[in-house]
Amino acid sequence: MQGYDVEFDPPLENKYECPICLMALREAVQTPCGHRFCRGCIVKSISDAGHKCPVDNKMLMEDQLFPDNFAKREILSLTVKCPNKGCYQKMELRHLEDHQERCEYAFIDCSQCDGLLWRKELQEHMELECPKRPIACENCAMLMAYQDKKGHDLNCPLANVTCEYCNMELIREQMLNHYNLDCPKAPVPCTFSAFGCPEKMQRNDLAMHLQDYTQAHMRMMAQTLRSVSTGLNSQVSCIDMLSSEVDFQPATLPGPLQASHLQSSSPLPPGASASCVCSPLIQNLKETVQQLEGRLVRQDHQIRELTAKMETQNGQVADLKRGVRTLEERLGELEAQQYNGIFIWKVENFSAHQQAQAEDQPVVLHSPGFYTGKPGYKLCLRLHLQTPSAQRCSNYISLFVHTMQGEYDSYLPWPFQGTIRLSILDQSEGPVKQNHEEVMESKPELQAFQRPYQPRNPKGFGYVTFLHLKALSQHMYVKDDMLLVRCEVVTRSNLNWMRKNDFQPRSAEGCL
Repeated sequence: MQGYDVEFDPPLENKYECPICLMALREAVQTPCGHRFCRGCIVKSISDAGHKCPVDNKMLMEDQLFPDNFAKREILSLTVKCPNKGCYQKMELRHLEDHQERCEYAFIDCSQCDGLLWRKELQEHMELECPKRPIACENCAMLMAYQDKKGHDLNCPLANVTCEYCNMELIREQMLNHYNLDCPKAPVPCTFSAFGCPEKMQRNDLAMHLQDYTQAHMRMMAQTLRSVSTGLNSQVSCIDMLSSEVDFQPATLPGPLQASHLQSSSPLPPGASASCVCSPLIQNLKETVQQLEGRLVRQDHQIRELTAKMETQNGQVADLKRGVRTLEERLGELEAQQYNGIFIWKVENFSAHQQAQAEDQPVVLHSPGFYTGKPGYKLCLRLHLQTPSAQRCSNYISLFVHTMQGEYDSYLPWPFQGTIRLSILDQSEGPVKQNHEEVMESKPELQAFQRPYQPRNPKGFGYVTFLHLKALSQHMYVKDDMLLVRCEVVTRSNLNWMRKNDFQPRSAEGCL
């Protein structure tokens, strides 16, 4: 190994310089002729150039070399500058290696993307900038590299998506059934498309179309029936033709068979053919077809009348449902305003949700909205039961807070700022209850705390690993098949509450 290739301050004296590599002596050795060399340099020189001193060409054997500890101590005590660009520290040479292992300006390889960065920038890079840093999907909690997030978001089954027709918000895996069965504004073909109606319309306009175009639809059905009848008559004509071509010649039969045929055959009238014998049967078939067509027309008329009555009643029922829904929404809004920042969410039928989670089915629940005061911000809670196959957070309860559109949004300062205490309540009867609690501070720079411009902000803020499901059995967190989740919100104007309560918040795990 060659000498020390570093910058000395003051500059290195010639007496400490190796004559071979022209750098500071490393592991200095001295020859019998009084010259100093790096051990690695002189050993290599003897091996390559022969047994002689490179300075005076005197005979030199490797076993004649002896360590120059005095020179070694002096060289290690010399002051050097850190070789890393941007670092201006100076230290003794003996401390250089230790300094470089912690120097903030040393270049380090990123273990995720193989990028080369200063040591002081590495942590921030790996946490915030590295394209391959691990992140969890905000909807399904799947782990992935940051650079893969956009592609995953386009296909995530639990991502919130908006129906392109009615603007209803659902998760992606529910959208196909919504299109095919429920969406009132999805384009659908007319029920009579099989009879030739080319019209397409929104699903909620289908009933009116059927009522307005009843006569046209009946004509299409009649035309279709005429076509069927024409085809049937054509087939009957073919039968007549085949019957007329059948001609038995008794004279060609053997004697006994000819006599038998003459005795058993009933004579036909002169000029009659075999088709005449079949004509009563064909006539009966035609009459039956006509009767069926008449019955079909009468039934279609009755169906049309019943459909019109049903559509009228459906319209009345829809009006009543809308009125009830409006009253329920208003009642819910009034109830939400009474919580005054403290909300207890009763998650009922919890065993059914646990069963679905155990079967690896996603369980995502949203609480009713509640206000932090009057006037105040409107919020709601979102609870996930993470499936056993979820990465990083399997079998955990995840809990998040979402902002919602409220009556007082235009009067409130945005973004939301305050402190939120989330709890799962111990429902045991004893005086000492062991609630599981976490306290988090809002982060105004995140989208989760901006003013929402849709009914519920799709971004939430909270904990992916709030409580492990196994912990539910350690205390009475579930009673009468019900889990109680408590949320207490204190806005920035009333943070003295936090100072009175000696509780250190745990940093939330992201904006999801």
